[in-house]
Amino acid sequence: MAEMRATASRVIAAPPEVVYRCVADYATHHQHILPDAFSDYEVEAGGKGAGTFVRFRVTVAGRGQNYRAHVAEPEPGRILTETDERTGATTTFRFQPKRSGTLVTIETVTNRGGLQGAIERLLAPRLLGRLYHVELNRIDHYARAQAAERTGQRRS
Repeated sequence: MAEMRATASRVIAAPPEVVYRCVADYATHHQHILPDAFSDYEVEAGGKGAGTFVRFRVTVAGRGQNYRAHVAEPEPGRILTETDERTGATTTFRFQPKRSGTLVTIETVTNRGGLQGAIERLLAPRLLGRLYHVELNRIDHYARAQAAERTGQRRS
């Protein structure tokens, strides 16, 4: 089996702890950062970080696929993973503090053989890369709003 890897990165103009919370809080914040390609989003267990189980559907290029992912935090505050229980595909979110905010990288890795795997390796990196750029834009917008709200609350 050959590996398929799709990745995208962007500096988010918000502090790392705010950005991480927006991604790791599946019950309150995460659904606000998902691109329109995601639907039927549901938190089945947990809700914040490690131990959370989420169910969702992703539709890309007219094809939809259902996922049930388990969330782990190999390095809380820095690395968060979602692993689909059916395919074993793992999406990793990495958060690196920068002077201008937080560098966020989204990367999905999966191994699938046969014709389906060959097609995935050919098309998925580009399609998922575009999807991740949309998600990173949404994270930036949402995290900046959360950071401003947090700062505004401190001043009150």
